[in-house]
Amino acid sequence: MRLAMLTGPGRFEIEEVDRPVPAPDEVLVRVAACGVCSSELAAFAGDGDDYPRFIGHEVSGTVAEVGPDVTGLAAGDPVGCWVTSHGFAEYVTVKAAYCVPAGGVPLDEALAEPLACAVNAVEETGVRLGDDVVLIGAGFMGNLVQSLVALRGARQLIVADTRPDALARAAALGATRVVDVRSESLVDVVAAATEGRGADITFEATGGQAALDVVGQTTRMSGKVVLVGFHQGEARRINLAHWNWMAFGIVNAHYRDVGVIMRGMEVGMRLLTAGHLSLAPLVSHRFPLERIGEAFEAARTKPDGFVKAVVTM
Repeated sequence: MRLAMLTGPGRFEIEEVDRPVPAPDEVLVRVAACGVCSSELAAFAGDGDDYPRFIGHEVSGTVAEVGPDVTGLAAGDPVGCWVTSHGFAEYVTVKAAYCVPAGGVPLDEALAEPLACAVNAVEETGVRLGDDVVLIGAGFMGNLVQSLVALRGARQLIVADTRPDALARAAALGATRVVDVRSESLVDVVAAATEGRGADITFEATGGQAALDVVGQTTRMSGKVVLVGFHQGEARRINLAHWNWMAFGIVNAHYRDVGVIMRGMEVGMRLLTAGHLSLAPLVSHRFPLERIGEAFEAARTKPDGFVKAVVTM
């Protein structure tokens, strides 16, 4: 089978390797697609010297073989999976417990793992009926959070970004108001929309310092600040004195507990298979395995219309 190996900064090689054999509690999945996650861009750019690396964790596909201890899954079942590596390959072994049914959802849209991140962020935050919500960042994760918040019945959902195409997409997804922060003050827009009170909840979904600089100005006293963005690498700063004075509830939406991840995957895929949520408008770029480098380059540069890249087999 073919397997993509990251051999150095910006460089993938496709290897021919033996197909893996599932352990007793695992299944062998024939990979249909694997999403490119922003958390993997640092490895692609060259954040260390520990190459080669076998990245890829947002897997969807079809069960090809089951281990002897596996129940509830059979060959031919479509699934969304969570793996920790080796996802950019034609086949991957996965613990059966880390697979969720994909039903009739197109497999290149059955990205259960990133969906779980958004589900867990919204669930942990506890968005209530009638809340005023601000979302900073209208990329893939921001779009997922926006769609899930809409299911909770927020009164207002104000979405901010710097890219016109991203703002147009947020508007199409039902944002109450979109704000291009290059030309408008998000703080002023939120103040006007909430009679000066501020948002009940602000989701930060950019992973950048600029969003952290403003979330404390858009959120009301005792409101919630939710960190959805991937904040690794260079140190970030917050105005802790202000955040402390304002008594913000802070939700770190990066979960490492496997049970929490699986709960999010199960809830997300139930919504997806029931038709309450769709990734169809969000999976914007598809690349075959031999063009995996182009998929990562698109995720890095975000050309017009880019939302999410997947590598298909």
